[in-house]
Amino acid sequence: MARPIKETPVITGKDAERFEEKMKHLVPASKEEIENGRKLYEYFKAKGSFDLR
Repeated sequence: MARPIKETPVITGKDAERFEEKMKHLVPASKEEIENGRKLYEYFKAKGSFDLR
């Protein structure tokens, strides 16, 4: 039987301030990073054998 999932704790204080500041100033991924991610995805997809029946 699976164990229940615990609630995610709420961040407070300086951690919350840091998180909020990072969310305000997001930097989009570069085309190189996106392409590298796609190549890695294709590599692992080819290596994996998933029987989804």
